[in-house]
Amino acid sequence: MIDAPDFSFAALSPLLLVLGAACIGVLVEAFAPRDVRHPVQVGLALTGTVGAFVATLLLAGTREVTAGGALAVDGPTLFLQATIAGLGALSILLFAERSLDPARSAFVVSAAVPAGSPRDRELVTTQRVQTEVYPLALFAIGGMLLFVAANDLLVMFVALEVLSLPLYLISGMARRRRLLSQEAAVKYFLLGAFASAFFLYGLALVYGATGSVRLRDIREAVTAESGGVLMVLGLGLLVVGLLFKASVAPFHSWTPDVYQGAPTPVTAFMAACTKVAAFGAILRLLYVAFGAAEWTWRPLIYAAAIISMIVGAVLGLTQTDLKRMLAYSSVAHAGFLLTGVIGFGAGGDGSGLAATMFYLVTYGLTTLGAFAVLTLVRDGDGEAGHLSQWAGLGARSPLTAAVMSLFLLALAGIPLTAGFTGKFAVFRAAIEQGAWPLAVVALLASAVAAFFYLRVIVLMYFSDPVADGPTVGVPGLPTTIVLAVTATATLALGILPGAVLDLAGRAAIFVG
Repeated sequence: MIDAPDFSFAALSPLLLVLGAACIGVLVEAFAPRDVRHPVQVGLALTGTVGAFVATLLLAGTREVTAGGALAVDGPTLFLQATIAGLGALSILLFAERSLDPARSAFVVSAAVPAGSPRDRELVTTQRVQTEVYPLALFAIGGMLLFVAANDLLVMFVALEVLSLPLYLISGMARRRRLLSQEAAVKYFLLGAFASAFFLYGLALVYGATGSVRLRDIREAVTAESGGVLMVLGLGLLVVGLLFKASVAPFHSWTPDVYQGAPTPVTAFMAACTKVAAFGAILRLLYVAFGAAEWTWRPLIYAAAIISMIVGAVLGLTQTDLKRMLAYSSVAHAGFLLTGVIGFGAGGDGSGLAATMFYLVTYGLTTLGAFAVLTLVRDGDGEAGHLSQWAGLGARSPLTAAVMSLFLLALAGIPLTAGFTGKFAVFRAAIEQGAWPLAVVALLASAVAAFFYLRVIVLMYFSDPVADGPTVGVPGLPTTIVLAVTATATLALGILPGAVLDLAGRAAIFVG
């Protein structure tokens, strides 16, 4: 007889709120009149994400393993779930923006209409929108919340698919440049399928080596046997699958194409939330299951961090499209985050874990704000993404240029911004664990990456405006809220980061 596992519905309330809102959103799509779907879906999505954020705050201090040991609700889980829910709510606001151009939305009216057809050209100017993006985004957020709580490799794989499949769909729903958007979605799907296969094969090898897929049982087997060939190979394949989702070089090839082709609100959503979820899974896998066998994963993470920082910084210099530049910025920042992962070290005190979680908060807020600004600068074919189109923006729209400069300086790690505090925390954690060569490489990569951020600022303030240059739209209420929150947080976490750093430090304890 099989006993039903015990569920703590209170501990799982953030996940249940988001997935419940997603299921209701599917029913709204099926039964609600078209004219009322958009406000209902926006309200439902915000209710689910904000409700999940509040639920994580109410659960603070909870340390519990539930669902038969498959899910762990502890400090890192709740901290990362709060981060994902908060960034998800801000992303939903970007999805809801409909006041920047005659098309009224970044999303296609009907994804089933062939790109370039007469019907497609006719629908470009309509105010209708494909509202399925909201339940799809909620399912992706639900998968992310499950991903960071997974205490079982099979649950982790299911969460990986739940968060990935909706992203493949909404990446191809851009209203303009639809062929580029659909190409990006296909690339993302095909490469994501390979990454999932790597993860699943690694899961099978780890199960063969340890006899279990539970992280606690794997840890006990690793501690008792000190590893084996199957276990090491399986861990390598698991990490490859997760590094793909985190856009870590050399598994980053999808990132620039998908960032450029997807609707900009979706790009912001992926850049902020998916990064948090992927690193949450990496941290739990390495620290909980393989913390006693650090020798198996430390060289791999060390090499991936160096490659990612170098590739992101160097290739970012060559980009002329802002979305592709921010994509390579994401690759470089993934390397900086891995520096914090290395900072946990053998017998570490959790400082590397706390620093990495804090960095995820700062990076998510800053990146989301940068993409929100990008939606405001527009030409006749949507967002003005080419660097030359941003020349003289400081004279044309001083406030927009100032806000973008703040986010770029934060991404560069300039003092008094959140980016500096985050980098300082992960670099210090790495140095404390003896990984000072990695910290030196990270500092050099930061200096190189700062060049392409500062290049945009120089273009905005020290170049003459283009005569027929792009227009700067007046943001609606949703985008205004996003910009206000992200800009304020970027400054606050750079000047007074103590409260959030202390919160991350207190949360940096896993329960197996």
